[in-house]
Amino acid sequence: MFLGDGMGLTTLVAARNYIDGEHTKLSFEEFPYTGLSKTYSVDKITPDSATTATAYLCGVKANYGTIGVNAHVGRDNCEAMRNTSNHVYSIAKWAMDAGKSAGFVTTTRITHASPAGVYAHTADRVWENNDDLEADCGPDNGLDDIAVQLIHGEVGSRLKVMMGGGKRNFFDKTIYSKGLRTDGRNLIEEYLEKSPRNAYVETREELANVDLSQIDRLLGTFSSNHMDYHLEAVANPSNTQPTLAEMTKKAIEFLEQDNEQGYFLFVEGGKIDLGHHSNKARMALDETKEFSETIAMARQMTSEEDTLIVVTSDHSHTFSVAGYQNRGSDIFSLRNSDVDGMDYSPLSYANGPSYSEYVNEKATQRIDPNLVLTGAAKDVFPATVPLSTETHGGEDVGVFASGPWSHLFTGVYEQNTIPHMMAYAACIGEGLKACDTLS
Repeated sequence: MFLGDGMGLTTLVAARNYIDGEHTKLSFEEFPYTGLSKTYSVDKITPDSATTATAYLCGVKANYGTIGVNAHVGRDNCEAMRNTSNHVYSIAKWAMDAGKSAGFVTTTRITHASPAGVYAHTADRVWENNDDLEADCGPDNGLDDIAVQLIHGEVGSRLKVMMGGGKRNFFDKTIYSKGLRTDGRNLIEEYLEKSPRNAYVETREELANVDLSQIDRLLGTFSSNHMDYHLEAVANPSNTQPTLAEMTKKAIEFLEQDNEQGYFLFVEGGKIDLGHHSNKARMALDETKEFSETIAMARQMTSEEDTLIVVTSDHSHTFSVAGYQNRGSDIFSLRNSDVDGMDYSPLSYANGPSYSEYVNEKATQRIDPNLVLTGAAKDVFPATVPLSTETHGGEDVGVFASGPWSHLFTGVYEQNTIPHMMAYAACIGEGLKACDTLS
């Protein structure tokens, strides 16, 4: 499963032009079957990445801000989280229970909302370390934060591949200068002590040099926080972080040799979402391009006869593509308003932090976008309403499928249907299976 976090349909439209032109197709748009997923959560029309992860990984819609729990658990409800009957499990566990291997790759923190959906059960997505958890549930609460659940949890402790950013949530601040834990723990050391065949890497070079035949599990944290945007990484001569494609390639190679019974791999292009939240459209579109190229590589590395690939998004954003631009023009080019005579950007957001960059409230007029947009990677694009961070959008998102039983992914359906259809195709989980109908 490939998850383009925040990759709404307008992002796909703009990304085509960013890559080559409006006629271009992203790699997964070449897949033979497409559908639309309805993303609302139990309590919100427009969801976040936590409740959607529970939907597309665990097959259950839940409340905003919660992960791996059902709707009996409200956000920040420590006691409801404690009740294990409220926990729901992801397709990764279904796969491992059926004898397959499982893992995940992300460009965000490995304890962030989307990857946490693979293995965690929490009443609040921000409880990535003990300090954050204790702030809401008190000391000695008896609950495990997300990082602890990855290392010692029922699902996390069985995963074969775990790669991304987020090193800070695994170390006490007295052990690692950027550490956020306050319990004195070094969770990476605890992971390594579990087995001499547990490998840990922190750089692109270390990842490239891992001898997959000599290890049983692979954990990588390549940054303290989220990993860098691709545009920033390629511009940094001292960059030591692997690309999404490099992490995915290593993960597929490892999982394919690890288990003849097959595997489930979750890959998140997480910084599409973060680019949009900051109104940085160029960043978001470049992350979409990298995401597309990674999927093309994965499809080439695997067989369409025996490997189902599903590509989707958790939610959209308030990103808009408008303005009657000419065919073949640069997606970032400006148009001229027939009202105030000033240029405007056809790429814009309904809300977000860039509002003040484009509106002079004292003069009650717009600021010339030519003074704001310089062609730099970090350019911010216009927002209509001032907010500290741009919000998600509530519309349906695309689903693209290739491989066995990919025809199931057509039509319009609830987001929590996705893992059940994948499980049906893979003959895993407790529901109806394709192999049942064939026997």
